[in-house]
Amino acid sequence: MDYPYGNRRILILMTVLIMALVLGVIALNYILLHNVGNVKAIGVGVYWDSGCTNEASLIDWGIVEPGTTRNVTLYIRNAGNSNIVLSMNTTNWSPSEVSNYITLSWDYGSQSIFPAAAVPVTLTLSMSSSIQGIASFSFDTIIAGSG
Repeated sequence: MDYPYGNRRILILMTVLIMALVLGVIALNYILLHNVGNVKAIGVGVYWDSGCTNEASLIDWGIVEPGTTRNVTLYIRNAGNSNIVLSMNTTNWSPSEVSNYITLSWDYGSQSIFPAAAVPVTLTLSMSSSIQGIASFSFDTIIAGSG
């Protein structure tokens, strides 16, 4: 079969990895967790870009290994007509016990946001190294503006 150069490299790499797994050369000593998180915005707009044109309503954290962290940067825009301060909360954890092993934090410093202004905020998902028996999870993030 005639493969372009990039596909041939991928095929060779996959063949080597499969052979290594079959021969037991690579030991898989970690758990991979796929997850998704919904974003609910109250009084604010949440976007992927600084121009606030690409709305963010779902964060796919991808595969997160125990003991690691993941970062996502969002741009939060004041959708109201007066200054606001942001707050963040999480809810609807599934399965519910996963909230004992995962924390979501951010670098927002409680500064006042003017109407129509946007601020970059980095969310950090941290997973405990002691998580066990959970193959996937989801939760909702609520970001609200009040003033």
